[in-house]
Amino acid sequence: MKWLKFIWEMFKVFFLFTGFTILFYYAIMWLNEEYRIHNQNEEPRGKAVKVLSPKDDREDSRWLDRLILFYLNGE
Repeated sequence: MKWLKFIWEMFKVFFLFTGFTILFYYAIMWLNEEYRIHNQNEEPRGKAVKVLSPKDDREDSRWLDRLILFYLNGE
């Protein structure tokens, strides 16, 4: 009789753990979807300016300049 009560307690813990894990997973997925929809490529407002604009059409040296800038900034 004692082992039956022990097994019942194990099942309760297992079902609670599984239920809360599933609930937590869907809550995280819902928050992720809300955040993704809210900040999805909003158009700039006000006096926004374009951050990156090429200064000239030198294609061969532009990628090297950008690579060096990448290594210098550490980004």
